[in-house]
Amino acid sequence: MSISHERDIELLRRTIEIARESRAGGNHPFGALLAGPDGEILMEAENTCGTLSDRTGHAERNLMTEASKLYDDAFLAGCTMYTSAEPCAMCSGSVYWVGVGRVVYGLSEKALKDLIGPDPENLTMDLPCRNVFAAGQRTVEVVGPLIEDEARPVHDGFWVSS
Repeated sequence: MSISHERDIELLRRTIEIARESRAGGNHPFGALLAGPDGEILMEAENTCGTLSDRTGHAERNLMTEASKLYDDAFLAGCTMYTSAEPCAMCSGSVYWVGVGRVVYGLSEKALKDLIGPDPENLTMDLPCRNVFAAGQRTVEVVGPLIEDEARPVHDGFWVSS
């Protein structure tokens, strides 16, 4: 894939803005987007845990569900999912099963767990997405964490322990 580092950062910043929109709309502060092989934004998704009362309504899983309906495996293999925070085990699984070839994330799962603590709204695992992908039979390139200092503030004051 030939997306530049500068474009990666630009698209990550968009996911942080989506996370802000998600929070403002009554959901957890997470956002994700899917970019095509050329770096063009194909679709965006926010978290829907609050508004739909669906604990599986993570931005990344929502995005992968829609992507799998619109695009074929061969095309998705050349796409990148950008996300404001590292995808959890569930979301990493959805990326794997849909067949997206690359993931770029802002805040690491470990940093998120340290930030949130034992908040019952998000009992974050310390399970890096690289470990989930490594257990599979398909390669998923992972880039991150990037711009954690920019990805963290959207969570300030949201979680019980933050």
